[in-house]
Amino acid sequence: MAVAVSHAASSEVLRNRGLGRIWRDATPVEQFTSFNLLHRNSLLENEPPTHTRLRRLVSAAFGRGHTERLRPWVDELAGHLVDELKGGGDLLEQLAAPLPVEVIAELLGVPKADRPKLVPWSNAIVKMYEYGLPEESRRKAEEAASEFVAYLRELAKDPAPESLINDLVAAHDGEKLDQDELVATAVLFLMAGHEATVNVIGNGVVALMRNRAQWQRLIDDPSLLPTAVEELIRYDAPLQMFERTATEEVSIAGHTLEPGEKIAALLGAAARDPQVFDQPDTLDIARNPNPHLGFGAGIHYCVGAPLARVEIMAALKALTTRMPDLQLDGEPERRPEFVIRGLRTLPVIG
Repeated sequence: MAVAVSHAASSEVLRNRGLGRIWRDATPVEQFTSFNLLHRNSLLENEPPTHTRLRRLVSAAFGRGHTERLRPWVDELAGHLVDELKGGGDLLEQLAAPLPVEVIAELLGVPKADRPKLVPWSNAIVKMYEYGLPEESRRKAEEAASEFVAYLRELAKDPAPESLINDLVAAHDGEKLDQDELVATAVLFLMAGHEATVNVIGNGVVALMRNRAQWQRLIDDPSLLPTAVEELIRYDAPLQMFERTATEEVSIAGHTLEPGEKIAALLGAAARDPQVFDQPDTLDIARNPNPHLGFGAGIHYCVGAPLARVEIMAALKALTTRMPDLQLDGEPERRPEFVIRGLRTLPVIG
């Protein structure tokens, strides 16, 4: 499989309409009924015209003020989680992981009693995106997908009035998502929203702790929060690779792909391209412009990017104002995966 490493080539991989997300069922198909259902009906795994229809309906539902509705609540939640972290602990376990899952659960209208189920489901399912996965992990991914599908079908029968699920159930211009599409959309929001945000917060805090001048700069000037969020996404990309498949003959950076051939954009490499980013290995929380590809590009650009930014900013704001003396309390442990780059533990004190 070819790989694109420069920013220009990676951007072209994500934007070129001769390259697409061509879903191929996990096999044997009879053993992955629910996992395949979630992906066959996903906004992320479809191309036009199916993608166009799904994105229109999902964007219409998401665009009904959900991000602004949740913003004050997210700030309050982040502050509460940071207060509980004071004195020290695992920042990943006590802030980075629970914050996005609570936000997405609130967005979807998941009752509080059921929210502890979401992270194990998400973690099990996304393992399927790694290479060389053991058979036991594949079995657990299907088991999690099956439980999640069944849960969301029940939730959609009587959704909370202000929830995204309620808006997804509703028709828009005479069209609506079918039940499989609704379930796939809800799962996508959890998996993409949780995995990306937890890893930006975790990776970002480590980067700031190892660049104390930038940490102090953010404490001294909170107006840098928006650019800091973008820089942390760029500096240590939470998603390292995204694949596309050629649907026609395509040339990327002089490399020709025939129909059916795959190419991967290495987003971490693109984010350190010196032709686009001045001093790319330097963390600069005021970097502007910052055309990173962390939320994708083209028609598959992340629908939930505005909400993710709100969550990351809330976490940074709470940490810099409530724990300005934050520091690492030991070496963070990295997860062994390649595609999704994140931490397993993040011990801090302060």
